[in-house]
Amino acid sequence: MSLLEIEDLRVQYPGKGWRANPVEVLHGVDLDVEAARTVGLVGESGSGKTTIGRAVLGLVRPSGGSIRYAGQEIAGLRGRARRGLASQIQVVFQDPYTSLNPSMTIGDILAEPLVVHGATGHDARARVRSLLDQVQLPVDAIDRLPREFSGGQRQRVAIARALAPGPKLIVCDEPVSALDLSTQAHVLELLIDIQRETGVAYLFVSHDLAVVRHISHRVAVLYRGDMVESGDAATVTSAPEHPYTERLLLAAPVADPAAQRERREKRRRLLDATA
Repeated sequence: MSLLEIEDLRVQYPGKGWRANPVEVLHGVDLDVEAARTVGLVGESGSGKTTIGRAVLGLVRPSGGSIRYAGQEIAGLRGRARRGLASQIQVVFQDPYTSLNPSMTIGDILAEPLVVHGATGHDARARVRSLLDQVQLPVDAIDRLPREFSGGQRQRVAIARALAPGPKLIVCDEPVSALDLSTQAHVLELLIDIQRETGVAYLFVSHDLAVVRHISHRVAVLYRGDMVESGDAATVTSAPEHPYTERLLLAAPVADPAAQRERREKRRRLLDATA
């Protein structure tokens, strides 16, 4: 049995204007995530990939379909029942600059979810030191503020905060898109190492097919609320079957100018053919 099972998921948002009909942004999506594995959700802005992550986190109410975690239906959970899942399902957001409280020390940021779940101050402090080591930050970070760190270091803090309660699933919502390429690579390798050590599963949301290819075991491609292709990451990202997936692949830049021109021309032809 998969850790996370999504079946026929539909989400509607209110339409713009008075008495406007609601707009369906997900049209019956099926997806599953196995324990200790990574599923990459990829698509352009507006494809619905972030909405899937928000639905799993309980931030969006589905209009139809099912979301099951460890066999339990969670799509309709609210209040205390939903909060009880916080130790099992965590999130790493896109922007490390706004996802951390600027007035709290790193130690307090990391200890907060532990104390909420019943840890003593002493135990929380010990766990915080362990988390800092796990995300490869110095122990003196515990008494420093977020503004004293670079973007990549702040994202490591955000990852440590997500790991604090010992979750089985982390929703990664564009976790490296705000970072430079070198820092992206380091953070991705950190996530891979953490998965090997802890067995945590990732639902990894990104617009970048190259990033998804690097970290994912399986890839699902979304286009305007529909899943147009899914399968093994190596297969989907090297020999895509759907024209939209091929367009995403061709959108990634390469270092060779001649090859880059050829990719642009091929992508233009695909755009013309599917317009």
